[in-house]
Amino acid sequence: MANRLALKLNKITKIFPGVVANKEVDFELEYGEIHTLLGENGAGKSTLMNCVYGLYEPDGGTIEVNGTEARISNPKDAIALGIGMVHQHFMLVPRLTVVENVILGMNENPLKVDMDKARREVKELCDQYSFNIDVDATVRDLSVGAQQKVEIIKALYRGAEILILDEPTAVLTPHEVNELIQMLENFKASGKAVIFISHKLWEVMKVSDRVTVLRSGELVGTVPVSEITRESLASMMVGREVMMAYEKKPFRPGEVVLEMKDVSLTGALRASTLKNLNLSVRGGEIVGIAGVDGNGQTEIAEALMGLKDLEGGRVIVNGEDISSKNTRQRIQEGRMAHIPEDRLRDAVVLEFSMAENLILDDYDMAPYTRGLAFFPAEMMKNAQERIGEFDIRPPHPNTKLKSFSGGNQQKIVIARELSRDPKFVLAMQPTRGLDVGAVEYVHERL
Repeated sequence: MANRLALKLNKITKIFPGVVANKEVDFELEYGEIHTLLGENGAGKSTLMNCVYGLYEPDGGTIEVNGTEARISNPKDAIALGIGMVHQHFMLVPRLTVVENVILGMNENPLKVDMDKARREVKELCDQYSFNIDVDATVRDLSVGAQQKVEIIKALYRGAEILILDEPTAVLTPHEVNELIQMLENFKASGKAVIFISHKLWEVMKVSDRVTVLRSGELVGTVPVSEITRESLASMMVGREVMMAYEKKPFRPGEVVLEMKDVSLTGALRASTLKNLNLSVRGGEIVGIAGVDGNGQTEIAEALMGLKDLEGGRVIVNGEDISSKNTRQRIQEGRMAHIPEDRLRDAVVLEFSMAENLILDDYDMAPYTRGLAFFPAEMMKNAQERIGEFDIRPPHPNTKLKSFSGGNQQKIVIARELSRDPKFVLAMQPTRGLDVGAVEYVHERL
């Protein structure tokens, strides 16, 4: 027996100033399936789903839920129709508990909330989906993976029959990814429906029943995952053949560029504290640092970039001890570049334009500033060069950064950092949120 249609999008069009984000896109979702939405950064995937969830209103086309045309003007309308969405960047209040976050906005009068009942119901949902979460814990004390589970519980608590997950595995460990996939399989097995947005082709192949591909805001096609390969999916995404494996050039290391000598620094967690750490990086090599999150990677970045004072040891670049130099000095003297792991917190200003974000580190230097004079034309020239070099979309320098997709925001950060020709690059999760074509490009640049 055929599955029942949960959601149908007919010719959905969404236009922003200067860019058509979605152009007459058709999409169907059935109950009992996991349907992946795939595409390059800026292809229109999140925009399309934001129309379904009521964050945007389409400029054309119709949305049908359970066979009936629906007008979805805001998320409350979507929730009432059984649609839940977990966004790429979580929408939780860090100071509130898990239960408080889950029920937030459910009742207009907080004095009428039965907290004991809410706690029991949230605990039952956690147990049902094997989420090992303390429902009374404060959200800021939870791991990223646990916070994502709270977002999913929020959607399920509101009665979601259709669950939209936007880049859900971007910040998860492999173990957490497997847990999430199992939860989605259970959700699907209960007769509900999932829309899964991802750039990671291996997990798309593993979790999906069908895949719909968008490119430049338009529908490329919908295919059953059983009838397609990773390579053909990549080609559908970017419109050309993509190199899935990288041929490394011969390794010819030069002189030592960077050294950490007996570096000690207290971390946020006991496991992340650096204790007499020694590390050297030579010219012509890429050194990878692997480990489960929370075991010192962030602290290494803080030590290298001067974001925290060392408690012992030294950081040396090109033979010079820079331990006493601040972050600004390390960047502006041309020694170092930093691609942070959390771009929204540490790398960009969402209310600034793309052009402004591209010169955040050197806006007060030539050619942008001379004396008290600032030269916007030089800023725009720089932006146009970076747009062409890094394929940033949409290619509009004056567009605020908050209007760009997560992947294009990441491209802007990478463009800014690599264009200064630094002696040493610290790249923390540099391909997080990037599509397969952009990942290929970033690997080549590094």
